[in-house]
Parts: sequence; C-alpha cells; structure tokens
Amino acid sequence: MFLSKLESLNNASKLINDNQKFTDVEEIPIRDAHKRVLAEDVMAFHDSPPFDKSAMDGFAVIGQNTFGASQSAPKEFKIIDAIGAGDFSSKSVGENEAIVIATGAPIPDGADAVIMKEYTTTDGDDLTIYSQVTPGENVSPKSEDIKKGDKILSKNTFIRYQEMGLIASAGYDTVKVFKKPKVMIIITGNELVEPTKEEIDKAKIINSNQFTIKAMVEDSGAIADLTHAGDSFEEVCSAILKATEDYDVVMTTGGTAISKGDVVLDAVDELGEILFHGVAIRPGKPAGAGIINDTIVFTFSGQPVAAMSQFDMFARKYLFEMQGRAFDFNVVKRVSQLKIPSQLGRTDFIRAVSDEDNAKHVLNRGSGIIRSMVEANSYIIIDENDEGYQKDDIVDVVFFDSLLW
Repeated sequence: MFLSKLESLNNASKLINDNQKFTDVEEIPIRDAHKRVLAEDVMAFHDSPPFDKSAMDGFAVIGQNTFGASQSAPKEFKIIDAIGAGDFSSKSVGENEAIVIATGAPIPDGADAVIMKEYTTTDGDDLTIYSQVTPGENVSPKSEDIKKGDKILSKNTFIRYQEMGLIASAGYDTVKVFKKPKVMIIITGNELVEPTKEEIDKAKIINSNQFTIKAMVEDSGAIADLTHAGDSFEEVCSAILKATEDYDVVMTTGGTAISKGDVVLDAVDELGEILFHGVAIRPGKPAGAGIINDTIVFTFSGQPVAAMSQFDMFARKYLFEMQGRAFDFNVVKRVSQLKIPSQLGRTDFIRAVSDEDNAKHVLNRGSGIIRSMVEANSYIIIDENDEGYQKDDIVDVVFFDSLLW
C-alpha cells in the first residue's frame, strides 16, 4: 500500500517549489554583508579610481619626452616636485620635467606617463632616465574600474569578498540584502539522549541529528534553532504549532514512517495541509512536507543518513531561494568504478567517493550508517528511469562541496 502512494522526486520537488516563500529585505553595514544576497541593484556613487593615478612608484613625465631614451642614450630631466599617496601636486609638468610620484597618487597636470624608478638615477633635482615610456604607460585612468552612475551589481547577486570591495568602492557603507531565514529544527523521539561518554541505557540512542541538520541549515545561509519533542501527539503538535508562528521554516526529524508511535505527519495533518508523505527515493523514502500557518514544514527521517539526504533533496534549494539565490545541483559526469543496482521508478542518491575522473560508491550504505557520509564526498544520482549502472558506465555526480552556501 505504501509503495503505491509514493510521489516521484520531481513531483515532490514541484510541490515544494509551488509553495516557495521569500524573506524580507534588511539594510546592513557593508562589513556584515559577506555571503549575503543583494536585494537591490548597486549603482556607483563614485568613479573608481576617482582620478588618473600612478600604477607604479616612479616619476610622472610627458611620455613623448622620453622617446629614444636607452642605456646607451640616456635623457636628462629636472625634478620639480614630489607627490606621496593621499597627496597631490599643484605644479604642472613641462618639457623634460618630472615629478616624483608614489603608487596610487594622482597624475599631475601636464604628465601622461610614469617611468619606473628602476629605470632612473637621481642626483639632487637632476633625473637621468634609461628607458622610454609611451603616453598612458603605468597610469590607471580615471573610472577604469567603476564609472559613476553605472549599475555595477544586480539584485540577487551573492556577495563574496570580491563584491564587498566593489560595493565599498562604489560608495556604499550599508547595503540591502535578503534576511536570513529562521529555521526551527524539532528533533522527535523518546529514545534520544545527549552525547555522553558514559554507557547509554538500553533502547536509547545519541541524538546526532540535532548537530548534522543544524549545520546543514547554517551551510544554507540560514539561522537554526533546536528543540526536542517526545513521541506524544500532543507534544509534537504543540512544538510544531509554536514553531510555525515564530519561524520561517520548520524541520522535524523522526516520526515520519508508517508505524506505531510515529506521529509527526498526523500532527501536520491535524494542524494544516500535507503536501506529500512518501517519496520514491533512496535513502529517505518516508520524507514529507506540509504547510501550517503559511509556513512550510519539512518532515525528515530519524535515520541520520536519510535525514541528511532528504535535506539535500528538498530543503537546501528552498532555503537558498528564500534568500534570492538560485540553486540547482551541479551535476558532473564520472566513470563508475563498480556496478550499482537500482530499480525503475525510484531516484537513488548513492554516497560515493569521486575524483576528477571516476566515482566509486560507498559499499556500506545503510541509512543509519553516519560513517558512510563521512567517507563519501559526493552523491551518484540514479534517475527514476534507470535500472542502475554497470562498471565503467558514465554516471551523474554531485559533489558535497558544491551544495554549500
């Protein structure tokens, strides 16, 4: 009965996409904008650089005056001034004149080139040059990087350290970004205990999901809080209802299978609408999702590997796109080093160790074997229309690192 009701991965993903929400916009200091997403176009308030500037330590000259200078035929110039970084000269460079100039300083009037210090010698105000420069050489022209009034970044741009420098150069000390979603993770189960070095009571198990799912939420650019609920219907209902009132997204682990004591989906059905429960995937078949108080609730397995895989299949994209950042699996092709069985109608996310050429699936693949995720660095994805792969077949691979915010 359960198998006949399973959604395909594509249909389940579409149901989530149809209920995609977005966070509000906030204005924050530019120093806090790293790894956030722009909620506005960035227009330049300034030219950058704001003037023609020297790209070298040397001497500002008229380039044409240096033509023909060489080691065997040096030319003589008169030094009339010096400019340090952050300073300027009120003097104008004339024929066979030069001004000492530091890297980044404004090119003085009259000059159009800079000759590097290494190709010169000085004796007081007398300058001898041993190489020629062309007009514009060693000069960074005004607005070479940014032109005042231009759009330099578009809304929905992910702000890396490079973009932070560009935004600051354009004159912004604050920037509008999408807020980070707030996510409540509800870990369910009477059997769970906190990590301990002491012997654990019979039928108890350490609650590892709280650490993995919280870290995955944070690796998706969001803010995560944790709570625990026992396996009673009333307790689970109370925890979910309160979370949907205070958070942008709710995630649960445990209590999703069809068995005695698994009450999470009953609670979602009681409080709101179930979008789906049960997906033709491996691992993580009991995955579910629903809507309560206009808030999405992801219901993941209590099995650690299944919960991590379900997060990658369903929740990661949702959290990215809440913040205006597009997300798709970065699928690359590799050669399978082993035969991988599957079955039609099911999408498999197989833990694998992959390199630049090959992929080899981890043999111990039980959904409770956390070590298998540690040993892997990627998924091999087997589409629902494939019956598996033979050794040396080309397979679809997604590296774990490509999933990170």
